[in-house]
Amino acid sequence: MKQISIDINSDIGEGQGNEAELLPLISSCSIACGGHAGDTESMESCIALARQMGVKIGAHPSYPDRKNFGRNSMNISAEKLVHSIRDQLSDFITILNHQQADLHHIKPHGALYNDMLQNRVLAETFISAVEPFMDGVKLYAPYNSALAIVADQHKMKVSYEAFADRNYNKDLSLVSRSKPDALITSPQAVLEHLIRMVRLDEVRTLQGDIVPIKASTYCIHGDTASALQILTYLVEELPGQRISIEK
Repeated sequence: MKQISIDINSDIGEGQGNEAELLPLISSCSIACGGHAGDTESMESCIALARQMGVKIGAHPSYPDRKNFGRNSMNISAEKLVHSIRDQLSDFITILNHQQADLHHIKPHGALYNDMLQNRVLAETFISAVEPFMDGVKLYAPYNSALAIVADQHKMKVSYEAFADRNYNKDLSLVSRSKPDALITSPQAVLEHLIRMVRLDEVRTLQGDIVPIKASTYCIHGDTASALQILTYLVEELPGQRISIEK
């Protein structure tokens, strides 16, 4: 059995206050930059902590919808969305530069991320918004999504992302958070879910189907109630599976 190295990421700076506990257990992070959560103070704090702990830093832009935490689709013009995304990223990169830190990746948040699974027009709008910031920067995007396809056509570096703490539907969309089985909260169940994706390039959906999937980075949401327990368990158990977390 060969050794496999994977990237484990978390979304942080979203008001949970658990960054100092989570960051030592992950290898990359996506920091909220004002669209759904976050402000100058939280961005400064998260960037400083990530830099101190050697964790790769990403920006986590969203629909401009703090009221709903960016988890509702928005009827917003392409022009307004581009303007919002660029404002979020500009603010984030200003703080990064001040701390002499590097931008490793950009990862859209919530409904914006999910809407770009199949909506190519929205994906084109998002790619046009982030394009000025992508020199040497990766885009975290779902496998076989409109977002990943459009990004690849624009010659961007894409890292396929999968979710270790979320259940999937057959079309590789995430089970809606409105449903009771959307989240996987048991550390043991997350490990089983993750190992199948890492070793077999497949995922068992909530309906029991086995569907192909590819990823090089795997997310544990920072606002999942058991995030710390899950990550602690993964760090302890993955070496026994000959899987290591990049550092």
